[in-house]
Amino acid sequence: MDKNKRIAIWLPVIIAASIALGIFIGNHYLSISTGKFRNYASGNKINAILDIIDEQYVDTVNMSQLVEGAIPKIFSELDPHSGYIPAADAQMVNEELEGSFSGIGVSFNLQTDTILVISVIPGGPSEKAGLLAGDRIITINDSLFAGNNSSQGKIMKTLRGAKNSVVKLGIKRSTSQDLLYFNVTRGDVPVNSVDVAYVVREGVGYIKVNKFARTTYNEFITAIAKLKQQNCKSFIIDLRGNTGGYMDAAINMINEFMANGRLIVYTEGKAFPRNDVYANGTGTCQDAPIVVLTDEFSGSASEIFAGAIQDNDRGLIIGRRTYGKGLVQSQIPLSDGSALRLTIARYYTPSGRCIQKDYELGKTDEYDQDLFNRFMHGEFDSADSIKINNSLKYQTSLGRTVYGGGGIMPDIFIPRDTSGVTSYFSNVINSGVLNLFTLEYSDNNREKLSSFKTYQELYNYLKKQPLLDKFTNYAVSKGIRKRVTLINISAKLIENQLHSYIVRNFFNDEGFYPIFLKDDVTLLKAIEVIEQGKSMPQAPKQAKQ
Repeated sequence: MDKNKRIAIWLPVIIAASIALGIFIGNHYLSISTGKFRNYASGNKINAILDIIDEQYVDTVNMSQLVEGAIPKIFSELDPHSGYIPAADAQMVNEELEGSFSGIGVSFNLQTDTILVISVIPGGPSEKAGLLAGDRIITINDSLFAGNNSSQGKIMKTLRGAKNSVVKLGIKRSTSQDLLYFNVTRGDVPVNSVDVAYVVREGVGYIKVNKFARTTYNEFITAIAKLKQQNCKSFIIDLRGNTGGYMDAAINMINEFMANGRLIVYTEGKAFPRNDVYANGTGTCQDAPIVVLTDEFSGSASEIFAGAIQDNDRGLIIGRRTYGKGLVQSQIPLSDGSALRLTIARYYTPSGRCIQKDYELGKTDEYDQDLFNRFMHGEFDSADSIKINNSLKYQTSLGRTVYGGGGIMPDIFIPRDTSGVTSYFSNVINSGVLNLFTLEYSDNNREKLSSFKTYQELYNYLKKQPLLDKFTNYAVSKGIRKRVTLINISAKLIENQLHSYIVRNFFNDEGFYPIFLKDDVTLLKAIEVIEQGKSMPQAPKQAKQ
């Protein structure tokens, strides 16, 4: 037998022996290092696995990164509203609800890759340093931020920082050939949750609340007082697009409209026994007519507010079915600055409704598709398309029937307004061209437009300008061809957007909303209901025997 044949015969034997030896040696060292079995309590299995990986994995592993990646996967198996907030994101997440953050005190927008200062907050750090509306921020701490495709998120993180820290800004101003440099000392910048409060009709006040933050109740009380000074006796509370926030803020707002002893909301969870919250009788608007506006984005604390008003027959809900979030989260801070946002209870309206829509643990993607499915089903356009769970009937204090099983059903349904909406209009809005035009128009005509003393004066001036023609020509330069028939159909809608957004650049939300909402069908219906004295629900008529 030659040498090659002998190798061929013995080679499989040698390989098998080598594999067996490797397994034996591996198990031998594993048993030495672990005492044969790694003992763990049921709750510590994850820690045991991480320890084994850290000690014995073939390559060095960044354990911190591994843990950060694993935690969201754990939460993905819970309900859709529990989650993990990394330390890097925790501050910004909290700032949205705390009512203030530390920054420079400007509102800005990206105009063709340049940071354009839209407005400077009165009394804020930037005004004290000398910044003006219309300034362009070119550099931040000597780093170029113009023409480098910086995201709005990156810019915000760079401009924000620790209170009393200094940021150096390089500013291009139309009156100066050279860059101007300003050292701005960061300070507290308010985050308003009440966008606007104004008299929408004689005796009728309108209040837009965009979220329920730490400062919302104080802002709301200030808004109520302002409107009462202007002889408002009735109120429209707009919660459309308000995704929620702090439950306490909503409860305090509801208390303003409720008689003593009225149930506002109750919560209940596995580790948290039922807790009822009642009105304490100190509200300043207990007899004032009230209408609440909602849509499919009104969630959580907004639904607490709407549910309490509806179940107590205190006012009418007008608009569309709300989001359907009836879960209560507690934010639990961790030592590294991160936090857990954990669902600990469900909240219930006074009639006993849990308005949380259905979900399955670990199936967040399906849950997130709910609004899209509602849209495709036609729910935003027809009340008849809304799926009602007849097995979840409840009664208001007057005996009206309301339904649980997902969101607050409005008393008066208003379909989404599609009048004037064409593919041309959608294109100029979704592409950002309309907003970009209003920024450039405001900037190019700043001297004239800033000379008006009130938003009404500016609005009347803009209505006389050929803005629609200027805009459609501008859109052509951005690659959107003129489509005359569609433009004529959308003309009123486009002009309203142009007027309101230009006015906003000079008078903020105080000027924006009265123009933007002047033809809003949901708001107009609310005004009609109040003026006809029909904002208070009536007990259902008894069927004749």
